Amino acid sequence: MNRTILIVICDFLLVSLLAFSTVDLNQAAGEGTAPVVKPDPATNQPDAQRDLAGVMGLALDDERRERNRLLGELAQTRDTLGTTRETLDRQQAALSERAQEIQVFQQQVAAKDQQARRLQQEQTNLQRQYAATQTNLQTAQRQLQSTLTDNQVSQSKLAAVEAELRRQQEQARTLEQGLNQLNQSNQVIQVERQQLASRLQVAETERRAAADQAVRMQDEVKVVREEKARLTEHAERLAEGVKYLASTSGELAREIRDYRPLAPNTIFSEFVTNRVQARFQGSRPGVLGIEANKQRDTETILVTDGTNVCALTHVDDTPLTLATPGADWASLTGTLNRGTVRIPIQNLAFYQFDPRLVFLPLEAADVRQLGARVYQLAADPFKFQDAVIVGAREGYYGECRFQIDLATPQYVKMDRNFLKGIFGKFNPSRGDLVFSKTGELLGVMANSTYCVMIGNFNAVANLRCGPDLRAQRPGELLSRLHSLITHQPFKLQ
Repeated sequence: MNRTILIVICDFLLVSLLAFSTVDLNQAAGEGTAPVVKPDPATNQPDAQRDLAGVMGLALDDERRERNRLLGELAQTRDTLGTTRETLDRQQAALSERAQEIQVFQQQVAAKDQQARRLQQEQTNLQRQYAATQTNLQTAQRQLQSTLTDNQVSQSKLAAVEAELRRQQEQARTLEQGLNQLNQSNQVIQVERQQLASRLQVAETERRAAADQAVRMQDEVKVVREEKARLTEHAERLAEGVKYLASTSGELAREIRDYRPLAPNTIFSEFVTNRVQARFQGSRPGVLGIEANKQRDTETILVTDGTNVCALTHVDDTPLTLATPGADWASLTGTLNRGTVRIPIQNLAFYQFDPRLVFLPLEAADVRQLGARVYQLAADPFKFQDAVIVGAREGYYGECRFQIDLATPQYVKMDRNFLKGIFGKFNPSRGDLVFSKTGELLGVMANSTYCVMIGNFNAVANLRCGPDLRAQRPGELLSRLHSLITHQPFKLQ
């Protein structure tokens, strides 16, 4: 969990502490004064949800700004990486051109070396020829000297010797000129060789510099890639944190709501806003064959166990009566009314732990048409010591402390010594709705003292509504259910 989520949780805890410290103005006015409540009373619930939404909005805005900043840095890093890649490509292209130039220079140097070796070989041959010519010249001079000394050589032989001597001298001059040209060519080749060697050294230096720069660029690219990966990972973690915050914000809000007690005024106000009217009509044979009709009206709410939705009421709020022998009702119909919406009642399900509690199952489409709030069953009924009792028929409500009775685990006992009436006469009786301090449904008053807790919608028996009930033998069913009640402890009857 990152630092932002910890800050949000601390803010939530601060909001919950402020909600807990709110003083109930109605209670501060004193128990002796009964404030007048209008038919649609306003709630005094602290506006903690809007504060919570504000805190969550600020936290999400901070997360969005941080994410936008990281996305901007990531985009800038991508641009930098693209520029670096272009520069590296240009450097690599220049390096390839330098390598080609170096290869051309090396080929030229090799050709000049081969030419220099050839000229060196020619120079060596000419030097050998020149040395041979000098030797021949010296030999001719000695012969001439010998001829002159002996004075025995004829004039023609002397001319021949002189001609040969001139020829040898011309040949020697020619060879000397060729040798001078070779020396000059050799010098030019040496200069060009030195120039090529210098250029080769410069190119090699540039190639090494380009290679070093390429290595540095590759290192920079590696660093940029690592930074990009780090930013991407950070952005992913940030996105995951935002998702986690969004997913846990509802849980935190629900947890804060679950542990924040609501005022009785708030619970009663929500009941008045979301109540549904249940109307029943029943008929059965009367005395002398005259049909007896009976109609009952009551206020109720919609409740869900997480899967199914039902309206609930006490059997005394219907035309039926649990008795032995039971009355054989000929017909039983009913509707759930809210505003202009009328939903027919299809079935009556009697609770397995106490058949005096009747469930009226509803389809999802019926719930949407009614448009009332669907209450949750109390997940932890013993979270608070007090409960809020609402008289659906009488319109009163108030607080009452309840106790756990180990002998009756499905019931809780209302401590009538701690009754605190808020509106109207407050004398809890059977059929009253009992809410936990978190606004969830705890159960229904089975009699004036004990409340039957509702953990599920399991039924011990069902009765289908309709114009003809005789096939279902309602009298036998009501008698059997009455026997279940009479077998319970006397304090629960």
